[in-house]
Amino acid sequence: MYYEYVELCDGTQVAYSEVLENGTVDVSVEQPVELGFNSARCSIPSFEWSNIDGFSKDELSRLDAFVHKNAPLILRLAREVSKTYA
Repeated sequence: MYYEYVELCDGTQVAYSEVLENGTVDVSVEQPVELGFNSARCSIPSFEWSNIDGFSKDELSRLDAFVHKNAPLILRLAREVSKTYA
């Protein structure tokens, strides 16, 4: 399950998972486009990106900087939601 974190000014939505069994948190990014969505996933704290579809290298670089900057809060929120629904 994913929990909404933020919607950016261009409509890009960022969501996070609960803390997974391996101790990581998945961050899902979706950006609406004319015929669907650009999407990507980032696993934190390793910051490894996967399932990248539609984002340019520049866009992904900006998203990576955003996730790095927000990782402490995202991890904290994921831990809290994991406790709540454990």
